[in-house]
Amino acid sequence: MTTDATLASHLQELRRGTVVVASLTVLRTPGYGYSLLETLSEAGFEVEANTLYPLLRRLEAQGLLTSSWNTDEARPRKFYTTTEQGDAVAAALRTEWARLDEAIGDLSVTTTTPGSEK
Repeated sequence: MTTDATLASHLQELRRGTVVVASLTVLRTPGYGYSLLETLSEAGFEVEANTLYPLLRRLEAQGLLTSSWNTDEARPRKFYTTTEQGDAVAAALRTEWARLDEAIGDLSVTTTTPGSEK
């Protein structure tokens, strides 16, 4: 596997986890799938629709989102909203993200490269 392919694989793994916390955070305000895709994209989260929609269904099955159909417009849309449990999970994930970010920052400051020890 080339370096580019290896990096792409690791970036995909990293993004997969961040899309969960980003979706739960955005959907504190009700939104439908396509609007969530646009919001995430504008924020720098590139996610495919074929990844997002199964994720939304999984989060709903886990009790982290609720959904309802809006049929008031010409095109019916399924709106999702983060539940109280989803808010709690999102808050815990954001806290853990901050902790990990700080830990990685600490590692990059304190870690020396081989042969540079004094």
